Amino acid sequence: MITPPPVLSSQAIGLGSFRRAGLCAMVALAIAAASAAGSAASAQTPAADPVVAKVNGTEVRQSDLDLAEEDVGQTIPAGTEDAKRDWLVNYVADMLILAAQAEKAKMQDSADFKRRLDYERNKVLMELLLRDTAEKALTPEAMRKVYDEAIKQMADEQEVRARHILFRVADANDAKASKEAEKKAKATLARVKKGEDFAALAKDLTDDPPGKQDGGDLGYFTKDQMVPEFSEVAFKLNKGEVSEPVKTAFGWHLIKVEDKRKRQAPKLEEVKGQIETFVTRKAQIDLLNKLRAEAKIERLDKPEAKPAADKPAAAPSDKPATEPKKN
Repeated sequence: MITPPPVLSSQAIGLGSFRRAGLCAMVALAIAAASAAGSAASAQTPAADPVVAKVNGTEVRQSDLDLAEEDVGQTIPAGTEDAKRDWLVNYVADMLILAAQAEKAKMQDSADFKRRLDYERNKVLMELLLRDTAEKALTPEAMRKVYDEAIKQMADEQEVRARHILFRVADANDAKASKEAEKKAKATLARVKKGEDFAALAKDLTDDPPGKQDGGDLGYFTKDQMVPEFSEVAFKLNKGEVSEPVKTAFGWHLIKVEDKRKRQAPKLEEVKGQIETFVTRKAQIDLLNKLRAEAKIERLDKPEAKPAADKPAAAPSDKPATEPKKN
């Protein structure tokens, strides 16, 4: 188990899983890409878009390098900023040289070129629309509304701060190993009842590596941040109490509750990035659902299939999704 960070989780503000039922991979990727603030190239003013090179008289501007970096940035070799810039200039130069040669061969007149050009045109228009939708949706009022609603959901949620000592069982089906781990847990509990310090015992005996450093301290966590067997016991204990041995998929635990409190709400600034993601993606998904509902989409590759209504892209849930269990 690891200590959950004391911030507003993505689930708490409804970021859950942005499932896009029935959407092609291209649209899913475009929504993620268009959530960014926008390309540097699109924001360039003439004064800030200098000519950086010329290839057979054709100007290469800074905005061209920015577009190239958006396109192939992940393939740029690691190095200094100057090295990256040189690589991009060479890439754009090579592209222009090869494109000019392709034009001499009249490739721009081919059916393949026209299909690809039409595809790329539609893709760029889609990305621009999604980006514009995101930018218009991202207002202080919209962010505050999402934040306030998330805080309301957290109002009565309880947190526990606990320590644990884990006696790990590598194979849950190994009955002999489980019995040995349970025996160790019971023996350790007897030492705790005789007055030995729980944290000191955790540092000495736990099979949870972080616990050897911090005395088994898990920090504050909500009920759904730990596996059910662990949480059920931890949240029933009073402050200062130590549990009987508890079995989970990881082995046997002893749990000591150090404190209990209502969940602490983070400041808006601490979760600003998560809220921005939620607001922008929700606006994009809402737009896409609206347009899909108005569109006529026919599948001609499945003539015998019964027509079925397209499922809308899943909007973020109003309720927190279950967080991954910690171990």
